Amino acid sequence: MPVPVPPPPPSTTDASVPTEQVVTGPGHRLRLTLLMAGACLPILGAVLIAPVLPQLHDHFAAVRGVDVLVPMALTIPALSLALLAPFAGVLVDRLGRKGLLVTATVVYALLGTAPLWLDSLGAIVASRALVGVTEAAIMTCSTTLIGDYYSGRQRDRYLAMQTMCAAISATAFLVLGGAAGSAGWRAPFWAYAMSLLLAPAMAAFLPRPRSDEHAKASSPTVSKPMARRPFPWRALAGTCALTVFGAVLFYTLQVEMSFLLDDMGVSNSGVIGLATAITSAAIVVGSVVFAKAGRSPQAWLPTAFGLCALGFAVVWLAPNPVLLTLGAVVNCLGGGIMLPSLLTLAMSKLHYADRGRGTGLWTGSFFLGQFLCPLVALALTSAVGTLSNAMGVLALAAAAATAALGLAARTRTAAVPEPMRQMAD
Repeated sequence: MPVPVPPPPPSTTDASVPTEQVVTGPGHRLRLTLLMAGACLPILGAVLIAPVLPQLHDHFAAVRGVDVLVPMALTIPALSLALLAPFAGVLVDRLGRKGLLVTATVVYALLGTAPLWLDSLGAIVASRALVGVTEAAIMTCSTTLIGDYYSGRQRDRYLAMQTMCAAISATAFLVLGGAAGSAGWRAPFWAYAMSLLLAPAMAAFLPRPRSDEHAKASSPTVSKPMARRPFPWRALAGTCALTVFGAVLFYTLQVEMSFLLDDMGVSNSGVIGLATAITSAAIVVGSVVFAKAGRSPQAWLPTAFGLCALGFAVVWLAPNPVLLTLGAVVNCLGGGIMLPSLLTLAMSKLHYADRGRGTGLWTGSFFLGQFLCPLVALALTSAVGTLSNAMGVLALAAAAATAALGLAARTRTAAVPEPMRQMAD
């Protein structure tokens, strides 16, 4: 069984990223596969039924408020996840990671397949809200266990792998939902039953992390590891706030891409789907770049936000669909670097006893940004006249964040004594 180690302290330079304690051995790949699969389940809830929403609307056309309730069936799991992930983090620290993960995965299957038998639109929306509750527990547990099992750059790579798996699975689930939708609007909900295969495998092959190993380990930031420490609210607050903003930047073009292309006269769903797939591939590339480069998250953040700003600017000024798609690719490349950077930065501030709550807060912040992104786009469009101009406003906001993060990185580098920098080199 791998020995979990405490997270490294926040880095001050690229070379100060701590040397990893590599975990290998029998069962390692299976354990990692199960954690990645668990982290993809919330993506299933977010995109699977998108292709059948028109069918769902037609089926319940006579229901009062159908125009509001049907879109809510797609978005309300993300809202539940955003609101409840911090509370799930408290349960993770108090009840344990593995048991809660297995239980939530089973309940996820039961609630996810509920629309197969429900005949009330209101009941379907309610079941979807409860799916978001289980997603909060699954996402928080999966991410927390990665932090428990791995350390250093190995952990950073696997957190980046979460982003890659999420991007790939989003595309796959959209295709699956569309294919299954040909058999009726209920058919895609059968996909939720696959988590019943994951739950017993998680119970059998995921080892329980041992907190006593953390107590024995030394930490350069804490002189007495056994002493009670206050939760690092102040240190985590800035990262969570930046994550909300980053999630808005990350998701806006993915949500609004079809509308931007439609404004340019592109209405063919195949062309729009191809453009969306290309931008999703850029997210994967960005995550790979983050994982392979070995730089600290603080060093990556100005680059990531700068790429997002550049992407928004190109989209804003694009005269044709090709350049618009290119801008979206640049934006998503930055997003693929940004998300693992923010997550590893948050994890670096957390000790074992705090990791569940801290991960829950970060997860809630990320999905809150996802939920807010279409509302922000709508508000900006109303204020500046067109959706394209709204992308220009986001370009300016991202550029301001880039400047602030770059200045902060310079300040941290200047604060490191020269002998320490030479030792790091």
